[in-house]
Amino acid sequence: MNTEQHVLTMIREFDAPRELVFEAFLDPDQLAAWFGPVGIDSPRDRIVVEPRVGGVWQLVMTWDEDGAPKESPIDAVITAYDPPALLVATQKAEPDAGITLLLEMRLEFEVLEGDRTRLHLTQGPFDSDEWVEMTREGWGTSFTKLDTLLVRD
Repeated sequence: MNTEQHVLTMIREFDAPRELVFEAFLDPDQLAAWFGPVGIDSPRDRIVVEPRVGGVWQLVMTWDEDGAPKESPIDAVITAYDPPALLVATQKAEPDAGITLLLEMRLEFEVLEGDRTRLHLTQGPFDSDEWVEMTREGWGTSFTKLDTLLVRD
């Protein structure tokens, strides 16, 4: 199976300075407010971020499915850290029973005119296009929540 084709790439622009967007990925209080697709929570007491190479980037997404509580932990290790330009983390993921993937999340933060930021996100490799599209949708709704959080007066 060639997993190289199953890599998510997204570009998203934010109406906020690069430093603020970068910090939103590291501050547990902010992560709790925006991380996870609509309808999914990331409880503050289950977020740990150690902003350095070798540090952890951990959180647990929680939701109810047919009345039963569900959760999806993200347990990543930061492998590259160059604030406020670059954050790279690697995590083990188990999308299906018996399948373990090593996923890399690469976030590059580009300065734009007018105190805006362009985020380049690359994540993968996933084991299927279905997982790429589900992850794209999740990031998309998460970024909509982040837009709201970053609104300036």
